[in-house]
Amino acid sequence: MKTTRFLRSVLGSAAVLAAAMAPASALAQVSLPPPLQADAPSDVPNAVQILRWSMLDENINSLTFRSMDELFTTRSVPRAGQTWQLERDDHPLDFTYEFAGKTYTPEEFLDRTYTNAMLVMKNGRIVYENYRNNSDERTRFMGWSMTKSFTSILVGIALGEGRIKSLDDPIEAYLPELKGGGYEGVTIRQIMQMRSGVDYEERYDFENPGIAASNHISALVKNATRFVEPARTIRRIHEPGEVFQYKTLDTAVLGLLVERVSGGSTIAAYMTKNLWEPLGAERDGFFIMDGQPGEGREFNGAGFNATLRDFARFGLMMMNGGRGNGRQIVDPEWVASSTRPTEPVPAGQMGYSMQWWNFDNGAYTALGLQGQYIYVDAATETVVVKLSYFPPAEMQASAETEAFLKAVSGWNPE
Repeated sequence: MKTTRFLRSVLGSAAVLAAAMAPASALAQVSLPPPLQADAPSDVPNAVQILRWSMLDENINSLTFRSMDELFTTRSVPRAGQTWQLERDDHPLDFTYEFAGKTYTPEEFLDRTYTNAMLVMKNGRIVYENYRNNSDERTRFMGWSMTKSFTSILVGIALGEGRIKSLDDPIEAYLPELKGGGYEGVTIRQIMQMRSGVDYEERYDFENPGIAASNHISALVKNATRFVEPARTIRRIHEPGEVFQYKTLDTAVLGLLVERVSGGSTIAAYMTKNLWEPLGAERDGFFIMDGQPGEGREFNGAGFNATLRDFARFGLMMMNGGRGNGRQIVDPEWVASSTRPTEPVPAGQMGYSMQWWNFDNGAYTALGLQGQYIYVDAATETVVVKLSYFPPAEMQASAETEAFLKAVSGWNPE
């Protein structure tokens, strides 16, 4: 005992001496980059803010995109009950695809387009499943803006339950705090279609931040404000319904709507009861939050995380007209109407419906930042989930992925 007390005394004294002799910088938190210094004060440690600030960077995003529960406060969307067992009929991907005048194989595609994991379903069965970069079937991946398509389904479920009377109701009928701002008089349908007309340019130039970049920093990096807050005071630049302009703020408003009409619940709780449990998910999903419980809310515009197979279950439910795990989870008419393009899709381009993107071949996809896809082609009974880590400025990988997905639609495994 005396020896132990002596060692503790010596070590304690050494620690005090070392601290006294250390330079001041060694005792302080790591410094924040200028864009983070200029924003609101935050209780989030500087080191965590910098990790969140850097999470999109190409040298680490293969890891950060599947480690969001280490970077953020989260709210669980737990599974329960019987798992929806997915049938298998494994096949090699024995086809090729054309891109930029050259022919490639699927194996080349995986590397060329920065793939973390990919699953292909044909005729309701898994025919291909591949995990890369130390991920596996238990890994939960960040869906980014694929989350918008989940929000669309939650709106459809609330509509089916009568919690929302009509998509053509003005949003302030449910969210009166939006009166007096740019969202007043905008219908739920127009928000679903990204045609709200409010002044929120989805531009993330963090060195010269506009409203979207500033909101990202304040709400997600620093947790100093809630992501949906700008909706209260934002101005209008277009008449509602006239101009398509992609805005994550629109989806945040829809999330607030779901929360408000759910009867005092949270987005995660409503999704658990009405989608995730009925779907027969294999593992819990989770949302990242823009603050601690009691203040923070789920980032329902781009913050849902799940496994590759559970994303595939969601895609298969959509392909089956809202039916999954032996039950009708969402009205088939909602599946059809919410994925129908608002305007005809020009050849070689993509269109938009209600929180889903549309291909010119009749297929549609949930689409997330830097290469996240839940692709559904009901005509060929094809579902593809691709989870990626595109470099932030990489646009060619998106075009190549579109070519690959269309080739999968035309492929018949034998």
